[in-house]
Amino acid sequence: GKDFTAVLDTGHWMSGQVERNVDGVLSGLSHVKIDPILDETGNEARRKRDMDAEGLALRGDTAFVSFEQFPRIGVFSTKNLATATPGRKVPHLLPDQELRRNAGMETLVLSPASSPLQGALVTVTEASVDSRGNLYAAVLDGPRKGIFFVAKDPSFSVTDGAFLENGDLLLLERRFNLAEGVGMRLRRISADTIKPGAVVDGPFLLEADLSHQIDNMEGLDVVKGADGSTRLIFVSDDNHSFLQRSLMLEFKLID
Repeated sequence: GKDFTAVLDTGHWMSGQVERNVDGVLSGLSHVKIDPILDETGNEARRKRDMDAEGLALRGDTAFVSFEQFPRIGVFSTKNLATATPGRKVPHLLPDQELRRNAGMETLVLSPASSPLQGALVTVTEASVDSRGNLYAAVLDGPRKGIFFVAKDPSFSVTDGAFLENGDLLLLERRFNLAEGVGMRLRRISADTIKPGAVVDGPFLLEADLSHQIDNMEGLDVVKGADGSTRLIFVSDDNHSFLQRSLMLEFKLID
């Protein structure tokens, strides 16, 4: 819960440390380093859309990164992010023709080894829907490998996810439109329901709008607090706009 690694949709790695005050409350970042994500040839991308990184899952010294506009999942070594190149790609199972432009594999998350998914990678699209209006998603390996679907509210898009220790999947969702304004919510999907062909849904643990301290919330992780509690950390993307803010928020999960 102290060191962090992130991907930016500008095609960069961002790493550093999370700082806390004497009361254990988030206070800032330190030792922040930003490096370009290199392609197979070891070069930086010339265009943002070529390296539009959205999802990140870490397994040991390996980083799995989902890219949106040219859909793929690259595999990198985290030992030296400044020189890392994608050694291979993970088949994402989802049909490319169903992945909408700028609304593809937004979420990439690693399930716990002790869960029903047994450590499998899972991807959920931002706003790529089937004929019934449900989001495309997939378990990429393991005993439940296959495509499944997530019930979608037309006003919200899924921007990230994280697993709890018991295997339940948390999905961060964002609303961003002129008619309804900015909003976020957090949905909990039961581990037992995630299987090929299923349409999953679940209760909302948190809902907020601009009357609360939120913005364009796009990142989520689950960490253990110093007191052993489960903490949820959210981050927002300001899109380089003076009207938006980059925020990091932390909540304690009360079961």
